[in-house]
Amino acid sequence: MGAAIDSSTAQTYGSALNSLIEFCRLHGFPIEPTADTLSFYVVFMCHHIRPESVDSYLSGICNKLEPHFPQVREIRKSMLVSRTLQGCKRLRGTAVRRKLPLSRDHLRQAITALPPSPSHDDLLFLPSLLTGFRALLRLGELTMPDNPKIRNPRKYSKCSSTSIGDTSYKYWLPAHKADLTFQGNHILVLDPDALSVFRRYLASRNNLHPLNPYLWVLHNGKMPTRMLFMKRLRSLFPDKNIAGQSMRRPPSHVIQASRRWALNTFQIYVRKHPALLQAMLHPRQ
Repeated sequence: MGAAIDSSTAQTYGSALNSLIEFCRLHGFPIEPTADTLSFYVVFMCHHIRPESVDSYLSGICNKLEPHFPQVREIRKSMLVSRTLQGCKRLRGTAVRRKLPLSRDHLRQAITALPPSPSHDDLLFLPSLLTGFRALLRLGELTMPDNPKIRNPRKYSKCSSTSIGDTSYKYWLPAHKADLTFQGNHILVLDPDALSVFRRYLASRNNLHPLNPYLWVLHNGKMPTRMLFMKRLRSLFPDKNIAGQSMRRPPSHVIQASRRWALNTFQIYVRKHPALLQAMLHPRQ
């Protein structure tokens, strides 16, 4: 049962459960969930965090408590809890603040900033950034978590899966937290600038660590962490509105509208046809 959800998701759900336990301790409620308890919890938490986040907290609480209290999901769906949360969203809701997307100008700036004699870590950061942008990758699919407890080597791409052509390169992403089919993904990048820097990085990587199985490695042979990537990204783009998710530029509704397919159907299709996704999102100009 512990492997049913991703380790990072399990940690987040655990934090949500801890917040409920602390709430019950402070106010003298039993830990066994009831509609009244969850309703009071929603109101309490909405005075400290965004109501949308409280909605996510409830999902985590249900996941953690369900083995012990099987009725918890029905309680979560009850009219009292649902309407309490809806009312809090109406009264205390705030506008969603999204990070700015990276543009092609940002990528040109990153390429220009590469020193004439770059270090191996310089050569690692740039193709990671370009690959993430062109392939719509999450930062967690290019780096390993800062927290050692939730690191999972099964998710790390292997260098042996890499294939470089005249105009593109591709590799295999074995797993990620949103992969509901547990089949992995082919990552295909057609951008010539990304291909050029990827070739340079791969040559440096194979020279330094020819026996290391992983694709993205630092000069010391370790996988880059999220913190290290963000440190380099912030040094290049000081704007705090640019973050790791800025690489995933096109919103999902644009992908859906482009062929009028149901979003889940389209995602399943492009999983097996990465060239189609590349052609739609990054047409040659």
